Amino acid sequence: MIIIGEKINGTIPSVKKAIEAKDEEFIRDLAVRQAEAGADYIDVCAGTAPEIEEETLIWLMDIVQDAVDKPLCIDSPNPRTIEKVFPYAKRPGIINSVSEEGDKCEVIYPMIQGTEWQVIALTCDNRGIPSDVQTRVDITKIMVEKAQKYGITPDRIHIDPLVMALSADNKSLLNFIETLTAVKELYPTIKVTSGLSNISFGMPLRKVINQHFLTLAMYAGMDSAILDPCNRDMLTTLLATEALLGRDRFCRNFANAYRKNKIGPVKVAEK
Repeated sequence: MIIIGEKINGTIPSVKKAIEAKDEEFIRDLAVRQAEAGADYIDVCAGTAPEIEEETLIWLMDIVQDAVDKPLCIDSPNPRTIEKVFPYAKRPGIINSVSEEGDKCEVIYPMIQGTEWQVIALTCDNRGIPSDVQTRVDITKIMVEKAQKYGITPDRIHIDPLVMALSADNKSLLNFIETLTAVKELYPTIKVTSGLSNISFGMPLRKVINQHFLTLAMYAGMDSAILDPCNRDMLTTLLATEALLGRDRFCRNFANAYRKNKIGPVKVAEK
């Protein structure tokens, strides 16, 4: 399971405060803790006003790349901002994201042509997020076909079927899995990803909903997720699911994480 660490995001109040104060140590600590917890990529999202997004992203990228030896997931809704900050990345990572909105594919795909960069592709277009599975699959086909024109193979694409809030759509998970299955039948090497927290919006016990979504999505074939690797409950769920699915030989990863006190209940020292 590919873990994309989500904690360096300017829409999170504590991170927003750190960005405004130019608190490098706070950002550095977030990067280190996510890397040590097992993140494969560190997402960096400025979440600021458009006029300062570029400089903020570069600032975040420089700090993270100096702090940890992990590739970046460069995150912005504006493809031209990504295009401007792209040269500051020291190694190939993931672009977050493209979609069929506007000309995002036409900006991002040429930029990563001939490289090892991967890309997250959202199943939405100028009409918004589709409510049905078939439209999501159709949008996937368009984005994959466009990518192929630039030599970008399906194994470099992380399709995000954009799971809806369960409180608004009772079939949200079922539609996600149906889309995942259909996309993988068309493109066996493609990756499927998700931002886990969307499904629990508006519900109590959000972490519990997110954990169960992760387990069911992994069983269905989800390859990566944007999540908080420092969340012990979430990491415990992920490693337990991998063990149950036979992906953890002799349960070594699970056992080692437990011994290092990375998963399970928080251990309280005896008085």
